[in-house]
Amino acid sequence: MDNRQYKKNYNKASKKAKAIYREDNRKVTPGKILKYSFLVLLLSFVVAIGYQYRHGFLYYLGFKSNKRIEKLTKEERKIADLRIYEIVSRHKDKVFGFDVSEYQGDIDWGKVKEGNEDFAMKFVFVRATAGKDKSDKQFKDNWKQSGKKGFIRGAYHYYRPNENSIKQADNFIKTVSLKKGDLPPVLDIEKIPSKQSMDSLKTGLKRWLDRVETHYGVKPIIYSGESFYTDFLKKEFEGYTLWIANYSFFEEEIRKEWHFWQFTDKAAIEGIDGNVDVNIYNGDITALHTMKLQ
Repeated sequence: MDNRQYKKNYNKASKKAKAIYREDNRKVTPGKILKYSFLVLLLSFVVAIGYQYRHGFLYYLGFKSNKRIEKLTKEERKIADLRIYEIVSRHKDKVFGFDVSEYQGDIDWGKVKEGNEDFAMKFVFVRATAGKDKSDKQFKDNWKQSGKKGFIRGAYHYYRPNENSIKQADNFIKTVSLKKGDLPPVLDIEKIPSKQSMDSLKTGLKRWLDRVETHYGVKPIIYSGESFYTDFLKKEFEGYTLWIANYSFFEEEIRKEWHFWQFTDKAAIEGIDGNVDVNIYNGDITALHTMKLQ
């Protein structure tokens, strides 16, 4: 057989082999069924795990944040207002309030009280302290003026995970004097510790809560982002009044287990420069009054 005939026969055999291979690959065999079934199950498992722990993934990846955006573009303002008014329209039977700290600067409390007709503000949470030694620069003025204007007011402490919990509780206690008609004290916890375990953090939170409850004679409120609370606090801190932050565009109504819902950090309120956190109380004004210190 010469080279040309050999090459010709080789090419024919090669084409035939390729055709058989393609045909064989088109056949559904038990092995292929098992292989594809396994892949489907694996994909389903990954999706299920992703959904189950979606809050934790979002938290660690940084898609959810409590960072403030001081200025919005016109388009961002329109989008923020669209969501705000949609949520307001769904909660006409609830009570609205806001929260402030030194980041809002000097507040015109008269305008805040009289100038927000679309959704009147009835309550306010004021930051009092942070960590073991910081007092909010605007706390005294915000506390005094909000009381004068008739707001139902509450004070909160921003918890620093890597600082001593008892010193943090004492910092809050020496700064805040609660009276009849005020809301219970609030513990704001948002961050994971960098110098201790989560178990140590939880122990510290419980110590803060117990010390503050003993001093004021009322169980504190816990504030946290939904992701943080769901992943780290839910099991160990049942029974506390919850104030949850969730700014998701797809979250449209307050959940029954949330007593307060901070649904935006981008509200525009007459009398306050920049963006403001706005909250919904999960009840009417009569129910809110029952929460106040007696």
